[in-house]
Amino acid sequence: MKIKDGFVIRQVGGEHVVVPVGERSKEFHGMINMNKTGAFLWNFFSQSHTLEEGVDALCGEYNVEKDVAETDVKRFLDVLQRNGFIE
Repeated sequence: MKIKDGFVIRQVGGEHVVVPVGERSKEFHGMINMNKTGAFLWNFFSQSHTLEEGVDALCGEYNVEKDVAETDVKRFLDVLQRNGFIE
């Protein structure tokens, strides 16, 4: 899975914000606020990875249990997919 091109993530005032750029801004009007974990996953899935790779990366970065990480990554990817952000 990979997040579509045309989005940038920035840290603004201590918050992580994703905004569309270029052609993508014609499709999506707004911005996405994320916590630190969401920003980590957004950056990770900016490159093509599997769900399992995302779970392993989250476990390594935050030292969480695998089942918790899997639930969180699935939820994150589900939201992105429902909103058309995944290729």
